[in-house]
Amino acid sequence: MGAAEEYLEKALALAAEAARSQVGAVRIAAGLVADALVGGKTFWVFGTGHSHLIAEELYGRAGGLASVRAVLEPGLMLHEGLRKSSLLERLGGLAEVLLQVNEIAAGDVVLVASNSGRNAVPVEFAQGAREVGAKVIALTSMAHSAAVESRAPSGLRLFELADVVIDNCGVPGDALIEIDGSPEKTGSTSTVVGALLAQALTVEVVSLLAGRGHTPDVLRSLNA
Repeated sequence: MGAAEEYLEKALALAAEAARSQVGAVRIAAGLVADALVGGKTFWVFGTGHSHLIAEELYGRAGGLASVRAVLEPGLMLHEGLRKSSLLERLGGLAEVLLQVNEIAAGDVVLVASNSGRNAVPVEFAQGAREVGAKVIALTSMAHSAAVESRAPSGLRLFELADVVIDNCGVPGDALIEIDGSPEKTGSTSTVVGALLAQALTVEVVSLLAGRGHTPDVLRSLNA
């Protein structure tokens, strides 16, 4: 078996495991989102580093909800530099600024994506959201998070602050494949599987809204 085939086989198996084991959590999370939207509240999505891709997957996406609000802080993304993003996501106190600027409020629902769930900004963002009365959905790797210590001043990890945890079922370190001659594994899965679970969440929210007699504000592709 070639390396590409090995990755595809293992990544698809991991995605299948996530689909099987996490559908219950996805449904619970979707219920929280649907309740918030019906009640006139806001669904926020946030991630740092590569996890910001999960927030973008839910924001402005064809087939997605137009009402989603994404917290896309440039310094915490990757286009201003990997080192800058990595350092900033460990900075205690930054999440408080983001929460105030974006006006997270009681009754809102916040999805925080973080594969490791250990860095200060996603942890404190979740903590601050709960303190103002918002519900928190964590999209994380439980295996990775359980294997590391928190970098947040509180000592907490993201899953410990969430109302609902959706596990991307990724392995510690994210990468799956060992290659002879390479000192590190290759082939990460957190974005691939995270996006799959995020889309499942969206579909379930749309179904719940329609089932309650509310017309979902689903976006149509501008290229259709």
